[in-house]
Amino acid sequence: MDKKVSNNTGDHLANERTFLAWVRTAIAMMGFGFILVKFSIFLKQIFLASENHLLSHVQNGQSGLTGVLLVGAGVVVLILSYINYLRIKKQINSNSYVGNNIMLLILAVMLISLSIFLIYYLIGNL
Repeated sequence: MDKKVSNNTGDHLANERTFLAWVRTAIAMMGFGFILVKFSIFLKQIFLASENHLLSHVQNGQSGLTGVLLVGAGVVVLILSYINYLRIKKQINSNSYVGNNIMLLILAVMLISLSIFLIYYLIGNL
């Protein structure tokens, strides 16, 4: 039995590529957050294991929080991108595509806020 190829095949493939790009972004954010948390734990262990605590440990506890925020932001990006993928798929099938400015605004505000927090954190630790 032959499958009928939809006229919208290119649109569906573009939608999937866009979703996969958001998945890569979410994975990168979560990976970076995980590394921050693990590095924070590593620094604490090195400090506690050093004799006489001669190593200076300058950390105010924000790298763990920052890492958790990055992982959480990655999860939010993943969820929103999947919801957007399904919405666009439905619109392509019904030939009624409408852009989603609200989702893009939410993601942009979230990522800008997280970036400002990271900049503030990095400047505070110079």
